Amino acid sequence: MTASPPETRASLILRLQNAGDIAAWDEFAEIYAPVIYRTARRLGLQPADADDVVQEVLSAVARSVTGWLERDDRGAFRAWLFRIARNLSIDFLTRRKHRPWGVGGDEADKQFDEIEAARDISSHFDEEVQREIFMRASAVVRSRVNDATWQAFRRTAVLGESVEDVAADLGISKGGVYIARSRVMKRLQSVVKSFGDNSDDEV
Repeated sequence: MTASPPETRASLILRLQNAGDIAAWDEFAEIYAPVIYRTARRLGLQPADADDVVQEVLSAVARSVTGWLERDDRGAFRAWLFRIARNLSIDFLTRRKHRPWGVGGDEADKQFDEIEAARDISSHFDEEVQREIFMRASAVVRSRVNDATWQAFRRTAVLGESVEDVAADLGISKGGVYIARSRVMKRLQSVVKSFGDNSDDEV
């Protein structure tokens, strides 16, 4: 799936204003907690510190999402979330007990310059979100189709095996492989859309 990753859907963002909406927060954390963790690790944090950043980011979203929604210039939710994750990760790196390079000096300045120059981190964040959404959608779709249908899709569309080889292995026709692949892709697109869409600016 090469399309741009969908933005978090507006209805879920609105529900995050209610700290007691466990289902909304579970859904949000299921997709974004792993993304935040990997982003923190990519920025240089150790595993335990990255775990702490995840919790701090979720807390920051809970405290600030209402204010963000009220802003006329808020932009995309994911960009806002990335800035929170990035800033909190850098904050962890500046705390003395978390500094991997000692007390500071030239080496610290060099590390921060590298962080500031890492413009690809934002793109990486979007890619990680897309990955999480695809993995979650895949689990849903796989539970709804038989194994041969799933394998026909996975082996041809994901692993890049030839239709001929897959058809022979699965004992179905080449047309059956194409049909199975198309069926799974349509279901994936539907499930992905249920997780997120481009309605951020409609909140």
